[in-house]
Amino acid sequence: MMIWVNGGLRAADAAQVSVLDHGLTVGDGIFETVKTVRGRPFALTRHLDRLTRSARGLGLPDPDHDEVRAACAAVLDANPVDMGRLRITYTGGLSPLGSDRGDAGPTLVVAVGETHRRPDTTVVITVPWTRNERGAVTGLKTTSYAENVVALARAREQDASEALFANTVGDLCEGTGSNVFVVLDGQLHTPPVSSGCLAGITRALTVDWAGAQETRLPFDVLDRADEIFLTSSLRDVQAVHRVDGRTLPGAPGPVTTKAMRVFEERAAGDLDP
Repeated sequence: MMIWVNGGLRAADAAQVSVLDHGLTVGDGIFETVKTVRGRPFALTRHLDRLTRSARGLGLPDPDHDEVRAACAAVLDANPVDMGRLRITYTGGLSPLGSDRGDAGPTLVVAVGETHRRPDTTVVITVPWTRNERGAVTGLKTTSYAENVVALARAREQDASEALFANTVGDLCEGTGSNVFVVLDGQLHTPPVSSGCLAGITRALTVDWAGAQETRLPFDVLDRADEIFLTSSLRDVQAVHRVDGRTLPGAPGPVTTKAMRVFEERAAGDLDP
């Protein structure tokens, strides 16, 4: 594997950053996960725009989009895969121990790994921990992912692929790495960004392409929704056939099936929508 680190490609065993990098010591970093299809990234412009929003939210310098695009292209050329997970990581760089950021400039790492198409349906659980919809980094895609690691481990223990969070006021928010949609009386809904969820790239495309409404939803909507599905860069649109102990028979249902079909068709027709 060849990985881009601060200006050039390195073999995996030589792709190194300092142990004093702020992304390692305090989680001062941001990232994007981009699906690639036959060596080409999907929705890269949207991902780079969100990377910049996240950088500004943390007070990091704006990433150079031309540099990141060049790094992505070099990594994809050096590591041919049919379907890939392209990871762009951008951190505060070499810094003193503690929360103060140094002045050495940011670190940029780009890597890709092979992945495969997800199953059409999956199992999710709910967890007792909450998202803070009013936090300083709410809505930013930061490398501070420890609470997602803990929640996803809980899901794996229960043979599920995702864990869903409420926010601090008891509304449905998001998964550890996905957005959630529900169908009520034939209408498609997803929590608004004000719930504290990440403004997912696939979420935004699904809202536009499938006509979803952004709606404040109580967490117990999962107990009565007719259909539930997840969206993320690697899941695309994925139906849920069980949440906790509740089975949703016939998943994917008709609204989800249409959303899956429309997303697949639109995405195939435009790799950078």
